[in-house]
Amino acid sequence: MPDANDRLTYRDIKADIMARIQNRRWGPDQVLPAEVELAASYGCARATVNRALTELTDEGILERRRKAGTRVRAAPLRAARFEIPIVRRQIEEAGAVYDYRLISRAECRADAEPRLGGVFAAGEPLLHLHCLHLADDRPFQFENRFISLAALPQARDAAFDHLGPNEWLVSAVPYSEVEVSFLALGAEAPVTTQLGVEPGQALFCMERTTWWEGRTLTNVRLFHLPGYRMTTRY
Repeated sequence: MPDANDRLTYRDIKADIMARIQNRRWGPDQVLPAEVELAASYGCARATVNRALTELTDEGILERRRKAGTRVRAAPLRAARFEIPIVRRQIEEAGAVYDYRLISRAECRADAEPRLGGVFAAGEPLLHLHCLHLADDRPFQFENRFISLAALPQARDAAFDHLGPNEWLVSAVPYSEVEVSFLALGAEAPVTTQLGVEPGQALFCMERTTWWEGRTLTNVRLFHLPGYRMTTRY
């Protein structure tokens, strides 16, 4: 912990609390002192202590209950934190040259696509995009995306001819909830044409839907060639 004459940040306090837990000064199931007491001992504002405790709670180290205080979890939780990847970075980090093509763009209604039933509101206006991402001039990922024009009317003015919707959405729009599914699907047009595969060939597909406070923002299916591998670690 910094010298007492230094101004402590919430990160300093968070690190000190974590150190006390690791060296068993505060053991499993032990209740921590109240925020007011901790703030006095650290010589900082109560809000600073609160932020440190909140982050440790979000990370599964502490458990906070109203009127019962804050205690050290007997078994820390591991939370899976999902971050939407930017395909350009994936390709460039693999040492390949990235390229992008907008294949098609059209507006439609949610009920025009059977698989979107329950994803978007009935009759909701959508922007439908087909995009191809390439690595070293070879097809890498075909993107079949729907964007809600009710939730994101600014998408209507976005060209998407140089910057793909994947990168535009990640940089411009927050999301509060994500659902991801993994499927093996037989290739159909236009996937067959863009990825250069035979009709019906089984392809790895990831379907992802994002919401903001209960409102659907976008639904996308991402198709990859045979041999694509996805690895994640928690």
